[in-house]
Parts: sequence; structure tokens; C-alpha cells
Amino acid sequence: MEGAAILLGCLLFVYKSTAVELDTISDTSFLKDGDTLVSPAGTFELRFFKPGRSDNRYLGIWFKNISVRTVVWVANRHHPLPGASLLVLKIDDLGNLGLFNNSSMIWSSNTTASGNATATLRDNGNLVVSDQDRTFIWQSFDYPTDTLLPGMKLGRDYLRNKEWHLSSWKSSQDPAPGEFTYGADTLGYPENKLKQGALVKFRDGPWSNHRFSGTYEPFTYDVIINEDEVSCTYNPESSDNLLLRATLNSSGQLESWVWVENGNEGWHPFLSVSWACDTYNICNAYGTCSINLNQQSCTCIDEKRFVPKNQKGWDTADWSGGCIRRRPLECKKGSEGFIKYSIEKLPDTKDTWFNMRMTLEECATKCLENCTCMAYGNPDDSRSICVHWFSDLLDSQVLPEGGGGSDIFVRMASSEIDFEGASGKIILLVAILLVLLTFLSITAWLGYVWRKLNHAKPTGEGKIFVASKSQEEDIEQQLYSFSTIGNATANFSPDNKLGEGGFGPVYKGMLEDGQEIAVKRLSKNSSQGHAEFKNEVICISKLQHRNLVKILGCCIEGDEKLLIYEFMPNKSLDSFIFDKTQSVLLDWTKRFNIIKGIARGLVYLHQDSRLRIIHRDLKAGNILLDHDMNPKISDFGLARSFGGNETQANTERVVGTYGYMSPEYALDGIFSIKSDVFSFGVLLLEIVSGKRNKGFVHSENESNFIQHVCSLVTNYIWLQFIFQI
Repeated sequence: MEGAAILLGCLLFVYKSTAVELDTISDTSFLKDGDTLVSPAGTFELRFFKPGRSDNRYLGIWFKNISVRTVVWVANRHHPLPGASLLVLKIDDLGNLGLFNNSSMIWSSNTTASGNATATLRDNGNLVVSDQDRTFIWQSFDYPTDTLLPGMKLGRDYLRNKEWHLSSWKSSQDPAPGEFTYGADTLGYPENKLKQGALVKFRDGPWSNHRFSGTYEPFTYDVIINEDEVSCTYNPESSDNLLLRATLNSSGQLESWVWVENGNEGWHPFLSVSWACDTYNICNAYGTCSINLNQQSCTCIDEKRFVPKNQKGWDTADWSGGCIRRRPLECKKGSEGFIKYSIEKLPDTKDTWFNMRMTLEECATKCLENCTCMAYGNPDDSRSICVHWFSDLLDSQVLPEGGGGSDIFVRMASSEIDFEGASGKIILLVAILLVLLTFLSITAWLGYVWRKLNHAKPTGEGKIFVASKSQEEDIEQQLYSFSTIGNATANFSPDNKLGEGGFGPVYKGMLEDGQEIAVKRLSKNSSQGHAEFKNEVICISKLQHRNLVKILGCCIEGDEKLLIYEFMPNKSLDSFIFDKTQSVLLDWTKRFNIIKGIARGLVYLHQDSRLRIIHRDLKAGNILLDHDMNPKISDFGLARSFGGNETQANTERVVGTYGYMSPEYALDGIFSIKSDVFSFGVLLLEIVSGKRNKGFVHSENESNFIQHVCSLVTNYIWLQFIFQI
């Protein structure tokens, strides 16, 4: 027995005394106990080691030229080897990298190659096995342990069914996988989570190419999300050849480190921050966590619209109940909207749906269509990403200044929606428009009162656009046969019906050449007759402007009277501004462009056309929107014209839409360009506010929308006057 022990000792001595430093492992170049595989620049080395006081041996990678041995990867963490083992790392005949104890294989890369495979260690710490064509067939970066190095991935490879995540050591002397893991949760939109077993302890927030929502690490990230792979790779913002690493220790702490040599040698924390709100979901549903004197505290995401589910527990720092809505969602069409909340760590994305090619406007529309969609947002403002949340919002945080949060749009009942979030610029614009409208209204009213007091007489009847008694005479537009229009509209099929007004129904059609048209069919019971029909045909045929609807022709056969217009795919303005769902698509820029377009059309009618045209029925239903949401004034059946120096006329037949009529026209039939200006003012208010003038009720002292606006403006002027005093 003593002789055998002496012989084994001699063999070990000889074995270790021949230790060498390798740059490649192959089927002829082995790594023995005591040998070292070194990366080209000498940054990393691979060799056998004992952790702490343990007698077990492991194959590991660590930084080579620093005074503190820092292991970043372990091969046989599941299979520790006794200290007296004869260990060899080599490439076998099949091209497989294997760790052998005597003749027994303890660990392998489980790969095959077509001969002449080699293993090398790169300067980023990645152990790579390549075939004879230098194509890598295995790498250690695909099997992280407790350390994340620059260039390593977290996530999932769907093609190879491989997951990249960190797992802690059991202890400082045992590299076996511990109870803590850190990696990507890909059940919804990807985000990194720290878990103890199945229990989530912490999460970073949704992925972004910049920083994850709610994190403070000084890294940027390369994010890949497609059908083949979901992964993120972190890169330090500094490129000064620093030695960096992030670790998940055996206590479940995520730590980032940088190696410092000059004067204060050692590993130092790399600007990582840990704070009390890192505890996962400490505030529960619709709660947000913030820090006050180093103590975490919870508030509801919006204390006006959410309240603690258990107020008594909330007051004693028991936030487990979270928050609930003051007013529940009704899930009725047009009854809900969204409110934006900023500087938030976006909620847990485990119950989410996402689309990588969708604008924020499209994201809002799709979310509003689904009653179970509780919120939407874009976690990465550098790309068009849409994320929908389908459950209570969990683990939301109010971040410290500079924390890198994002915006989230939370679904609310209609009674909770207001204009508090409008910017100061929009509020100022609305105030200016209200003042202008009030000034025009007062001017028109004073003129009416002055004429009444001075018994002013009408100046005469305005000229109407009726050329003769003949049905087809003097009409300059193309005449279509009734059969042609019938074929274009599938015989006026109800499926092609776009809407209906006092004149009759409007249908969508398509001519034989593929041109889309809109057909107005004059109803036999319509309040508009032959005169109005001829008036509109001739009137529009003589007007050419980009903000006036274009008439293509007409049809007069027997009792049938049809007008054919260019087709407006977005229908009329009232279908947008008075519909809660559609109005979301009209941001302030689009609303302002629509207002300007209508104004340009009116200026043309009143000043720039050959004759001064008074529309007399300007309203939201008579403003059509083309494909690009450009407005076009339509329906000139009630229009009147003035020639020469005529500026005013009177009629015994008051026609139009109540609510848009100026006072002097509604009461005495007196109309002028001021009548259209008054209607434009009412329309402007409807566009800005989204509320109808007709049927508006606010208080007992205000009988209509105009009076409500006047009271707002009066209060505003008085406030300005008081502040100036």
C-alpha cells in the first residue's frame, strides 16, 4: 500500500512538473491539471481550480492578470472531482470537447465535428469549439453560470431550444447551481426577472435598446426579438478596456463590478443601485412605489381615479391589497379612453401582447377595441413597438429623476377622462379661439340689434343658382345614365349606403374604370327640391378649390335626381369628433389642420371666387375628409351667391341647421358672409371640445353651448383683469 501511494505521488509530481501554457486544445494537444489555456491577449485563462477550502476540483475560466482570482465560468459545476483525480481536457475522435478523469468522461460539449476540431479561449472570455472550417460548433457563452460578461446573451434561442440565464452558486465554495436565477421572461413582452425558485424577487422592466424601464445600470443593450430568437446583450458605454462583470451571488444579489488597479486595487461596484422599491410587486395592483427618507412607500397610480382596496391596511403600511378603480370600466363603445402617466417603471409584462411594427396611434385604436386591454405603451421610443396589458398593472414604480422611465396609457371610464393633460400651448390656443369667436358673435348680434332699432329694410333678394326651367339646360357637368350609376352602386345596395340626410341617402360606388364615387340620391320626400339640386350642380361646377368637394357629374332621369362626387374614404367630420373611439385618432395637429382647411375654403367662397358664395349650412356633417384627413366643404344645395358689391340679403324661407345659424338669420332671415363665420365659430368649438352644440346642457343658467363658451371667456377675462390689478 505504501509503495502504491509513493508511486501515485511520483506520477502526480511528474504530471504537474510538465505543466504548460496552451493557446489551443485539439485531439493532439491536451489540457492537463496544472496547464493553462490562455486567450490571445492574455485577458482570460482556463484551468483546473479548487474553490475556497473545498477539496473538489473544477474546470473554470477567470481573469488572468489580476491579483484576485475571479471565476466567471465553470464547466463541471454539476460534477465535482476529488483532489487526487488525474484530469485531462481534450478533443475526442468525434470532435467533442471532453473532461476526463482517468478514462471516464465527466463533462463534455456534446458536439460532433468532421475532424480536426479545436478549442480556443477568446479575449471576451468565451471558450469556443470550432471545426476544421473554423465554424464554431459550441461556445461557453451559451451556458452561463453566475456571471454575465459583455457580449453574453440573456433570453431564448427558439431554433436550438436553448435558454440563456444566470444561476447562482450554492455557496462561495460550491459552484453547483443555487436557488436563484436571473434571465428573460418571454411569456409576454420580454423583461429580465430575478427568481428564487419560482418566486419572482425583482424585475428590470421591459426591454429597450437604451435602458430597461426602471434600471440604472450604465449599459446600453442590443435587443433581438423575432421568431427565431429573443435576446439582449449588454455593452458598457465606456470602451476603455475596463474589466467588467455582472454577477448573481449565492444570496440572490445582482451586482455589477469594475476592476480598479491604481492605488485602490480590487473589484468596485460599477454604479449599480439597489433601493427599497426593488422588492417585486410591493404595492400590488395599480400601486406605485416611491422612496421617502430611505423608506419605501406606496401610492395609487392616480389618487383621483384609484383608491386603496383596504384603506385601513394601507394606512399601516400593509399594501398587499393594492388599489382599485373609483369608477369601474363599462366596456361600451365610445364610453372609455386613456390617460397618460409618465416617469413610470412600466408594469410587469407577463400578461401582455406585443407587436414590433405598430405606431402608438394604431396601438391605442387596437387596445380600445378590446375590452380586456387595460393599458398600452411603447417601452422603446427608438422603434415602433406596441404593448398591450391584459390584467391589473403590477410592480409599477415612480422613478427617481433621471431613472429612464416611459409613458403608459391606462384605460379609463369616460367619466374619468378630462383635458387636464393638455399642454399649455393647446389651452392658450383654445382660449384665443374662444375670444375670437365671442368677438365675432357679439359683433353680429350688435349689428342685428342696430338694424332692429333703426327699422332697417332688406336690400333685396340674393341671386340663386338656377339657370332655367329646363332640366338639362346650362348644366356643365357630365351627365350619367341611371343604369350606369345603378351598376356602380349594385342597384343602390344597403351594403353600399354611407349615410342619409334631409336630402336623401348617399351610396358608395365604383365606375367601370375603377374610380370610386359617392352618389347622393335625392329622396322624393326630401326637403330639397329641383331648385336646390340644380343650384348645387351649377354652383360646385363653377368652384375649384382643394378644400371644396369635387362634383364629377349628375343624373336626371324621370323622378330620379343623382349627384356624383369624388369619394371621401374618411366620411364626414362628425363621425370623428363626436365618437369617443374615432376621436382618439384626431390629435391636436390633425384638428388644427382641419380647422385651417375649412377656413381656407371659406375664404375662397367669400373673397377669392368669381362670385361671393354664402354656404348657409356649414356644419360638421357637411365637412368631408379625404384619405389624408384633409377637409372639404360639401353640400351646396342651400348656397346663395352675391354679385358686384352685394354683401347682405334676406329670405322668407330660413333653411339650414339650427345650432349653427347666426341670430339674425334664424330670427329675420338676414344672411351674409357673417352667417358662415358664425357657423364656422360653432364648428370650431365642436372640433376643439368634441362636444355637440345642439343638445348641450351644462347648468340652469346656460341654455346652450354658445352661452357656456361666453361664460368661460368672461371668467377668463375677469381673472386676467384681477391678476393685473
